[in-house]
Amino acid sequence: MTFFAKTLGTVAALALSAGAAVADAALIYDLGGKFDKSFNEAGFNGAERYKAETGGNYRDIELQSEVQREQALRRFAEAGFNPIVTTGFSMSTPITAVAPEYPDTKFVTIDGYVDPEAHPNVLSVLFAEHEGSYLVGMMAAMASESDTVGFVGGMDIPLIRKFACGYAQGVLAVKPDAKVISNMTGTTPAAWNDPVKGSELAKAQISQGADVIYAAAGGTGLGVLQTAADEGILSVGVDSNQNYLHPGSVLTSMLKRVDVAVFDAMSAGPDLETGVIALGLANNGVGYALDDNNADLVSDEMKAAVDAAREQIIAGEISVHDYSSDDACPVLNF
Repeated sequence: MTFFAKTLGTVAALALSAGAAVADAALIYDLGGKFDKSFNEAGFNGAERYKAETGGNYRDIELQSEVQREQALRRFAEAGFNPIVTTGFSMSTPITAVAPEYPDTKFVTIDGYVDPEAHPNVLSVLFAEHEGSYLVGMMAAMASESDTVGFVGGMDIPLIRKFACGYAQGVLAVKPDAKVISNMTGTTPAAWNDPVKGSELAKAQISQGADVIYAAAGGTGLGVLQTAADEGILSVGVDSNQNYLHPGSVLTSMLKRVDVAVFDAMSAGPDLETGVIALGLANNGVGYALDDNNADLVSDEMKAAVDAAREQIIAGEISVHDYSSDDACPVLNF
């Protein structure tokens, strides 16, 4: 591989009214919506790129509640869309229920995992978020003047702890005595779309001395980035390039190429190869963002150090612990 609106019925009717042409793709966003400027929006951008570059069509749906996940999958499958691409780990379980009913339809779970032997028509796309987070952790440490940095996660799940653990490892690789403050927003999906809570957590970390805060929290992270800019400290964005949101205040963004995964899946169409793929530094699945919005914040020394570490991670000379491998982090307590 290269690389719905209050009720589901209403939006689904709008989305599917024209029917599916041969090989039309479908995209189901996770809660938080397509324009979260982060994870879901990256998926949207990939779909738009597919449409622009290939002339293909797709339909998409923004979920409003958990119960709509399985309904959305079935509606798209019944209408003949193929492949059906989904964002967010929470789509994995619904896919395991629906995929067997439509063996000729390809399903994609981005950030989720489905057993490929039990469900041969499903592609699971995973990312090495710990590797990209390590790099931005190094940058945060180098930019920090207080030697105290923060992390604000969305829903407290192993995936987000994976971000936090990688980040802390990068920070401490540069400054072993640095302090890393970590907070999660909540334990339900609402944690992805609460910018007010994100702002509150950022202010609390700033009061403890943090002068750089990494937000891996979907829409909640927008509150973190805004507060950081208002308070005159630096932030680190996530998933999409969020440097433009507050030019001169966002140190960098940890890129997670959901856009590429969506583009490639849609481009493959019904011929999509299924199974499990992992995207990390070696295949540019994760990385950090450098553009005109943060160019003055990233020194040559910082870039050289981070780029060197990237190559060392790819070569196996630096091992970044993956929280999801054992539900533990050697440098950060949750």
